[in-house]
Amino acid sequence: MGSATTQALAASTQALAAVTASVDIDTARELFAAVRAIDSSRQLAAVLADPAVEASAKSKLAGAAFGTSVGATTLGLLTTVVGQRWSSPNDLLGAIEELGLRAASIASLRSGVDVESELFQFARVVTANPELELTLGARIGDNTAKAALVETLLAGRASVETTLIVSSLVQQPRGRRVHQLLADASRIVADQRGQIVATVTTAAPMSDAQRERLVALLSARYGRPTSVSTVIDPAVVGGLRVQIGDDVIDASIASRLNDLRLRLAG
Repeated sequence: MGSATTQALAASTQALAAVTASVDIDTARELFAAVRAIDSSRQLAAVLADPAVEASAKSKLAGAAFGTSVGATTLGLLTTVVGQRWSSPNDLLGAIEELGLRAASIASLRSGVDVESELFQFARVVTANPELELTLGARIGDNTAKAALVETLLAGRASVETTLIVSSLVQQPRGRRVHQLLADASRIVADQRGQIVATVTTAAPMSDAQRERLVALLSARYGRPTSVSTVIDPAVVGGLRVQIGDDVIDASIASRLNDLRLRLAG
């Protein structure tokens, strides 16, 4: 991510924070729709992300393109986002998508929904079903049909917020694998809530007391409340493996045995 994009994304996130009170699920839905609309027009995407075009001109163009199809909150966010300097059109699209994810997270807080857990569970379903992952991640095919499939799979099993997130992401993968889309979405949703997400792999389910201790330790180590998603894998034998973003803490017996074998072999 270029320095221009980093600064632009920070400004866009601040703009969302300023209007949090008026953000709802419709805001998220409109932002995701805007990503699809911009991505479908190379000319529009190129102009809106062009640093040589005046910010006021880009904001005016966004107003003309979306003024009659989105609410005032969404329009204000879009005009702010396109008025920033972006390193590439893809970075601009990614920023609007991130605002959509954060808006969905804000909406889920009000409804008391644990979106991170629902995204994690769906990610496990996709990982366990290669045919489903191939269908949802295929570059060719009807994106609307992919969204309809997600909505069918999650009907009665996940919240409106999670269903919107997943169905929107599979329509605009932009070269990303489905599991990566879901992992990035979980991270952003958790960040909006002031949390980090830890994926913990163990050989057997943790007790409530063990889970509470782990959450407390991770929260203290990383300085933020931690949301834990658990994967049961007998291959770890015992102990646990914790992954937070690119940071991995491997305290599993399987890892220790492997280290011992390597030492003996050396």
